[in-house]
Amino acid sequence: MQHHKRPPASILFIFGGSGDLNYRKLTPALYNLFLDEWMPDRFAIVGIGRTEYSSENYRAHLQEGIEKFSRRKAEENGHYKEFFEHVNYLQLDAGDIASYQRITEYVQQKETEWGVHPNVIFYLAVAPQLVPSIAQELGTLNLCKDKSATRIVIEKPFGHDLESAHELNALLTGLFAEEQIFRIDHYLGKETVQNILALRFANALFEPVWNRHYIDHIQITAAESVGLEGRGGYYEHSGALRDMVQNHILQLLCMVAMEAPVSFDANEIRNKKVDVLNAIRPIRREDVHESAVRGQYGAGWMKGKQVTGYREEKGVTPQSNTDTYAAVKFFIDNWRWQGVPFYVRTGKLMHQKSTHVTIQFKEAPTFAFPSEAAESWRSNRLTISIQPEMDIRIRFQAKRPGQTMTLDPVNMTFNYEGSDDHTPEAYETLLLDVMEGDATLFMRADQVESAWKVIMPILETWETRIPQDFPNYVPDSWGPEDADALIARDGHSWINLPPEKK
Repeated sequence: MQHHKRPPASILFIFGGSGDLNYRKLTPALYNLFLDEWMPDRFAIVGIGRTEYSSENYRAHLQEGIEKFSRRKAEENGHYKEFFEHVNYLQLDAGDIASYQRITEYVQQKETEWGVHPNVIFYLAVAPQLVPSIAQELGTLNLCKDKSATRIVIEKPFGHDLESAHELNALLTGLFAEEQIFRIDHYLGKETVQNILALRFANALFEPVWNRHYIDHIQITAAESVGLEGRGGYYEHSGALRDMVQNHILQLLCMVAMEAPVSFDANEIRNKKVDVLNAIRPIRREDVHESAVRGQYGAGWMKGKQVTGYREEKGVTPQSNTDTYAAVKFFIDNWRWQGVPFYVRTGKLMHQKSTHVTIQFKEAPTFAFPSEAAESWRSNRLTISIQPEMDIRIRFQAKRPGQTMTLDPVNMTFNYEGSDDHTPEAYETLLLDVMEGDATLFMRADQVESAWKVIMPILETWETRIPQDFPNYVPDSWGPEDADALIARDGHSWINLPPEKK
């Protein structure tokens, strides 16, 4: 039996309760928290949607989602009945103002039944354009004035550019206190992402060399092997820079580059991340071509299957200039990182699915060794793999057995798959944090806006300059040639991890 402190009594209202995110991610995550005895002793989950469902049909629909998408497949089926006793459905049109009173009534009913005032969490698993109107209606409810107990969770994207992000933040902070707003980025819930902080600050080994004196450069790759998966309409107005770099990749960069926090207080950690974003050297519009590369895939073959080019995808304009690949070189102008380039890249239909951070250390001097030793000389390297593998590898030099002083690079790997505990899914970690009111892994308003500020010059330049070479990379490759040139100009090359051994 687990013995740990559970969150206080909570009611979770999921707007978009009949939608895909709840079906694939949220309910399976809540079910796993329930099995691991992390859910509060008293809790209720209420799906809100326009689709007509009886509570019975709704539960059957969600059970199917758990069976398909939970990290625990069928072995724990006995607990469905107990879990679903806590799940209900409320058919409600988010545009109908009067029906929001039903939410207040439900909370009052539970409060009476439980004898305790519960945490009330509104999770907006809806299209971004619906967020402002729902938030406005919720903001009028009295229970939202309770800063300590009522929270609102908002999925990315947070705005479409700096201006719209600023407007969204102004709207939300006009209705709720900042500590009530949980802007969720599921990447930050991943076990390996959180481990970056542990690796850096809990080990005396790394922190002394985590700076410009020892690190040559840092690479962050978030490669996807899939295409649009039917999301052409959404992606056409987004693109790789907006969809991945502005949030996930800049968040990873902050984790890698931030200064040591003085405590694990949520605002202290978030302050340190904002410091990094504010220290990123602004890219002038006239220099964008030297610091950023964009790409778009054409038609081709992917793992033996024929795939259509981006411009032929459903929902995409035939002359579309949307980027499906983006690579950027950033510099952080502070004492720790002055002069160290941070290379980031992301793309669709890449050769393999892989998200990893590579810290490339400067070369050790070779003069003490005979010339044969220098042939296979390699710099030390630390690689943190986030998905699909979850591991941390350190590459160092070791002598090859034999009579000559020949050195070989060898890897030392910590692999999560080998650890006993079932690694929780990102949404499990984040939903538990919301119930506990811990905002460490969530984005604060100033973080969101600082991240937009970093990429706006690139976005604006790309929008005004039409690329002449699209499509410029084929599926199942590592992206456009220009991306190799971007990093090769500094004498480096992109580091691709060997594919996972099956």
